[in-house]
Amino acid sequence: MSAFPCSDDVVPESVTLLPLPDVAEQLGIAVTRVHQMLRDHQLLAIRRGGIAGIPKDFFDSSGAVVKPLTGLITVMRDAKYTNEEILEWLYAEDDTLPGRPIDAIHGPLAREVVRRAAAEPF
Repeated sequence: MSAFPCSDDVVPESVTLLPLPDVAEQLGIAVTRVHQMLRDHQLLAIRRGGIAGIPKDFFDSSGAVVKPLTGLITVMRDAKYTNEEILEWLYAEDDTLPGRPIDAIHGPLAREVVRRAAAEPF
C-alpha cells in the first residue's frame, strides 16, 4: 500500500489538527481507512511538527465529515488545484461570504462555496 498524501502546513497556526488515530476513532473506522480516504482525496492531511493531522474544521458537531467537503475537494482537484492551494483557499478570508470558505461550508452558504470553487480561480 502506498503512503497517504500529506500537505505542507499552509493553514493558520490557530487551526486545530486532529491526529489520524483520533480521526479514525471519531469516525469509528480503522486508521488504515483514514489513510485510504486521504489517498482517495476525500480528506486532506497536513504535516505539522512531524505529525500528520486533519483540520478539526473538516468535521461537524457530531464528528462526521462536513458533507460538502469531499465534493469541494473533488471539484478543486479536477480544476488542477494542489492540496496546498485547496487548503489556502479554504482558510482565506472572503468578505463576500462573509468569512472563510471553511466556515461557510458548515452552514447555508455551503452550496455557494462549492459553486465558487468550481467557477472561480483564486
